[in-house]
Amino acid sequence: MQTILSILNKTTDFLQKHGVPNAKLDSQLLLAHGLRLKRMDLFLKFDQPLSEEELAPLRPMIAKRAKREPLQHILGSVSFRGHEIKCDKRALIPRQETELMIDILKKSQISNPNSQLIADIGTGTGALAIAAALELNAEVWACDASEDALRLAQENVALHKLENKVTLVHSDLLSAVPGNMKFDAMLANLPYIPLQEAPTLQPEVLHGDPHIALFGGADGLELIRKLLNSCAKCLKPGAPVILEIAAGQEKILQTEKFNGLSFAEACKDYNEQMRFSIFR
Repeated sequence: MQTILSILNKTTDFLQKHGVPNAKLDSQLLLAHGLRLKRMDLFLKFDQPLSEEELAPLRPMIAKRAKREPLQHILGSVSFRGHEIKCDKRALIPRQETELMIDILKKSQISNPNSQLIADIGTGTGALAIAAALELNAEVWACDASEDALRLAQENVALHKLENKVTLVHSDLLSAVPGNMKFDAMLANLPYIPLQEAPTLQPEVLHGDPHIALFGGADGLELIRKLLNSCAKCLKPGAPVILEIAAGQEKILQTEKFNGLSFAEACKDYNEQMRFSIFR
């Protein structure tokens, strides 16, 4: 009879042969999910034999990962700053580096820290909006041009019981936001990958994430420029606009002028890459 350890080793070898990055970690996460165990529990039960009934649900999950279906889609959710976020093909999978936008927001000088109104433009799964509502007790207007993404965000908002804190808006950037609204801060994780870089992307990204959430035109900054040229009228004086971008794009944005905004600073991600730009 096969044990947890033997299945882990076989799964790791199988995924490696199919070019899956982090095959060992993915094997652990898949088995833990399929066996309804915590990942660390696997190490305490290496010698536990597995029945055919226990192995049956593991096989289709491992087969999907070998075909490079994103791990997060197979598991059905991802942890974002410790908050469970459902994810599937309807929206971009929340990335670890994006979590830092909330830290940047917390450090920003906001006019009224006890009553914050924040805009999340391109909300996708709603991960940033949910984190802002939970961690800053903020009211958030979460906008997205994709109705599919908004339906997924609605599921996540309901999961965290934040219907009274997060307002979901079907909007192309700020097009559906009332003109008299003034936000204390704005978050935007918009598409920023240049179109010509599509062939370099991992299959999980290219075929797992919706292209509308990935590509931002020739240099990746098409939608970001559009937002920066239109958002000042929706911001309180001094309110920050916090953008996630690709390394190097901050140098381009610093050289350009936008209506009513000035470049404030750029911030690094966990890998010491310039990942965020802040305008005020």
